[in-house]
Amino acid sequence: MEDKPLNPVLLEQLEKLQKKYAVMGQDLSSYLDGLLHSDYLNYWEYIHLDTLLSLQHPKTQFKDEKVFIIYHQITELYFNLILWEIEQISYKENITIDFFVQRMGRINNYFRQLETSFSVMIDGMEKDQFLKFRMALLPASGFQSGQYRLIEFCSTDLINLVSLEERTPQLDPTDTETLFKKVYWRKGSTELSSGKGTLTLVQFEEKYMKQFIETADAYRTRNLYQVYLRTFRGLEPAIKALREFDKLANVDWPLAHLKSAGHYLHKAPEDIRATGGTNWQKYLPPRFQRIHFFPEIWSETEKAEWGKGAVLEALAQAQKHAPH
Repeated sequence: MEDKPLNPVLLEQLEKLQKKYAVMGQDLSSYLDGLLHSDYLNYWEYIHLDTLLSLQHPKTQFKDEKVFIIYHQITELYFNLILWEIEQISYKENITIDFFVQRMGRINNYFRQLETSFSVMIDGMEKDQFLKFRMALLPASGFQSGQYRLIEFCSTDLINLVSLEERTPQLDPTDTETLFKKVYWRKGSTELSSGKGTLTLVQFEEKYMKQFIETADAYRTRNLYQVYLRTFRGLEPAIKALREFDKLANVDWPLAHLKSAGHYLHKAPEDIRATGGTNWQKYLPPRFQRIHFFPEIWSETEKAEWGKGAVLEALAQAQKHAPH
């Protein structure tokens, strides 16, 4: 059989590959030999499916605990995607408005998926099962999501995460360690009966404190808010994208948590403590925290009524679907 001549396009690609490997001092033919002996890629190995499906280890015999574990694992994967997009924005040289808006659109899409997926937590577990298996999880808590805190540190100036009552003119916006001690969510990790910091908080800070401080320092001049102020200030497409992100992260997401907590942890005449003993009644409602990643793009009225519109909308939806 007569050999067919090599396709000119293939020859061109081989020449490009040869130049690429030559720059690195490598021999292309060696890599081609390796390719001849390698196996074909398949789906399950590419995404490490067997490993992924081996990462669920319930602590009890209750079936719905697996739902609880997988949902939180999915959430952390979405958080990882959000951090990946923020990093691309923050470190992009000569960033354009199109790139900024496109990447912010991805971030907002991830957060929308997260917010709407909370029905898995609210409707996807039997209440009696949850209230029993949760006791085997102590002192672990969703409060300990380090990636979510990293999203905050990469999105805005650290001073914007300080509790409102402690956000005084005397605070040095470059004093990361002092500001970190005053971030709003630390108050949500107080033990309900004693008012002291919980073991949940102690473990959390032992695990992540160093990384949090390093990240806040690294993103001081390149967080999303600083990118906006430096490059896209006043541009409507950027403002629209950032307003949506702010609302998703600081209103819709906490309210979804609050709805879930109320569903499982409210029991007349008092509320049940969260697994880590966190004060979820004070910590989760956006109206108590009024955290804004991008304060300049909101009016004073909007900031004062932070979360009010979303709460009223949620109540209206609840009344609409309530039995008559």
